[in-house]
Amino acid sequence: MTRIDEAARRAYWTEQMELGYELIQQVLAFPFRECGEGFASLRDAVEGSGVEMQFSDSKIAGQLDRVYFMRESLVKDVITIGREMNARGWILKIEDCYRSLEMQGQLVRKPELFDIILKMCIWENNGELPSVELVFRRATVLVANIPKFGTHMSGSAIDISVFRRDDGSEVWRGNPYLEMSERTPMRSPFIEPDALQNRLDITEMLEKHGFMHYVFEFWHYNKDDALGHLETGRTTPARFGPVHWDPQTNRVTTVDNPHELLNPLPVLEREIAAALERAKAKAL
Repeated sequence: MTRIDEAARRAYWTEQMELGYELIQQVLAFPFRECGEGFASLRDAVEGSGVEMQFSDSKIAGQLDRVYFMRESLVKDVITIGREMNARGWILKIEDCYRSLEMQGQLVRKPELFDIILKMCIWENNGELPSVELVFRRATVLVANIPKFGTHMSGSAIDISVFRRDDGSEVWRGNPYLEMSERTPMRSPFIEPDALQNRLDITEMLEKHGFMHYVFEFWHYNKDDALGHLETGRTTPARFGPVHWDPQTNRVTTVDNPHELLNPLPVLEREIAAALERAKAKAL
């Protein structure tokens, strides 16, 4: 990579992350009126539907299993999308659905992700250790450190990959889930043309059913929340907001303070120190 190329990549990364942070402010200001709709199991809905669909079996953070539940009214849309992908010779893989506040908070601190974000911030900062404020801004765009912005906490989002039915190979989007770099935004100019076309073809299939893409991550789609309304130009309050979900009763309760940071700056400062120690250990 030449210095000119690296400078262009760094400038693009910074621009996109700042645009992402501006979008966050718009989402935080956008109204929602939680409708109280319950959740349904996407896994259960797939069984007996005749749709071939895959689900990630990795842990989301620590020992926490992924929760393949989402708002009831959205499940049928995902099944339809999966069926249409099958007809095209593809298999939809669900990487993630609902996340509780605890899961989301742990995900922000997950070493595999946090270390990459810090590394990107150091790169952006020309090799110097960035401020905790910069790390906070980047982590919020990429991992949603605020409930109102994290549509997984609303039960209205899915993270996806796509594979081919004939040979099991991935429909390549330039990088696998979960990439954190200047190649991450949906229309990054630093991915190959074929990969961009795959991203756009997949997006078209989801947006046909109202699942809008998150501009700054090529794997994330959401519907009927504040972010989705902004993406589609709707001005009415969104019907889904961040909730606590009780799987025993299937009742949802609106999060008391949807703007409260899941990981305040002092926590991120400790995580930065821990990440630097991990980096030192790897270098030995």
